[in-house]
Amino acid sequence: MAVKTLQDLLSEGVEGRGVLVRSDLNVPLDDNGQITDPGRIIASVPTIKALVEAGAKVVVTAHLGRPKGEPDPKFSLAPVAVQLAELLGRNVQLAGDVVGYDALSRSEGLTDGDVLLLENVRFDPRETSKDDAERAKLAAALVELVGDDGAFVSDGFGVVHRKQASVYDVAKLLPHYAGTLVAAEVEVLAKLTENAERPYAVVLGGSKVSDKLAVIEALAPKVDTLVIGGGMCFTFLAAQGLPVGASLLQEEMIDTCKGLLERYADVIHLPRDIVVANKFAADADSKVVAAHEIPEGWLGLDIGPDSVSRFAALLTEARTVFWNGPMGVFEFEKFEAGTRGVAESIVTATGKGAFTVVGGGDSAAAVRALGLPEDGFSHISTGGGASLEYLEGKELPGIAVLED
Repeated sequence: MAVKTLQDLLSEGVEGRGVLVRSDLNVPLDDNGQITDPGRIIASVPTIKALVEAGAKVVVTAHLGRPKGEPDPKFSLAPVAVQLAELLGRNVQLAGDVVGYDALSRSEGLTDGDVLLLENVRFDPRETSKDDAERAKLAAALVELVGDDGAFVSDGFGVVHRKQASVYDVAKLLPHYAGTLVAAEVEVLAKLTENAERPYAVVLGGSKVSDKLAVIEALAPKVDTLVIGGGMCFTFLAAQGLPVGASLLQEEMIDTCKGLLERYADVIHLPRDIVVANKFAADADSKVVAAHEIPEGWLGLDIGPDSVSRFAALLTEARTVFWNGPMGVFEFEKFEAGTRGVAESIVTATGKGAFTVVGGGDSAAAVRALGLPEDGFSHISTGGGASLEYLEGKELPGIAVLED
């Protein structure tokens, strides 16, 4: 893609200039508002740090969670500002609003190398508006914060599939550049779609077939192995006529899964054994059963050890691996073994020279939660939904708008 990058901007010079950076700081918080996985903040630091060190006046915009277009204290970026300041080793101001009086007055007071984080951009309903004119008004207000000679750096890969004011519309008003993170993500995903080395294996998990249907359709004809686990596997098992007990099931997708199994019988691999539980809880009674023997009233919460062994045999011999979605409810210790086993086999493949990509979202969270080595994978994406849409062949608005 013909896109200017952060390096292009730095070579043009940013000292004394305002630079608006769209980062992805949408991190998970616990009930006490504490950050449980700072991965996305850590990934956002290199671009911000480079601009700070070059003397830019940096204004960062980002969202957190799904506030309903109005301020909501539980979705404040306050804890993010604290973490970002620690990682940067410098003060990070947090504006009390998105583009209001406080944001404007703080932006006017910035000196070279200062960082201002705006409050959650989704507190403003115009950010996600379907009305182009409304989004354009918010974009213009964001641009005002960095001035006439400002620039825009798009570094929030997790949102580039959204046509939103801070992602898409601001790029139409300012000289625009892909940040370090966005440029790296696009390079990695292009490698997966254009010249992947074979054997090429894809691992898909998560809860719903409907969420992954488009990526299955797009990748099944291109890959050698498509491993399916997580809650979505039960709809495929039901499509084979097997009983799935009280497991997660999308009945409306059964016929679709039948069609996929018929077309890609030599590519799709389903679990042969399942860890079932008598309830959805960390302390549930559990046992391993064959995939065709799930008892009535019990629900599958992980793939079984035989499935892990079979999948590992396929994955460790692959030369390219893309993984999106856990194999089970890894948040519960009793049901983490499937996700851990599959992830460890991908780490083994990496060690043997394979190009391995973790497709963001819950998979990236699982790598960190299970204490797996992050350098055991060639790349860990920050954008689950964006990664999938790219692999489906969809145009990502936040990338398309950067192209010159």
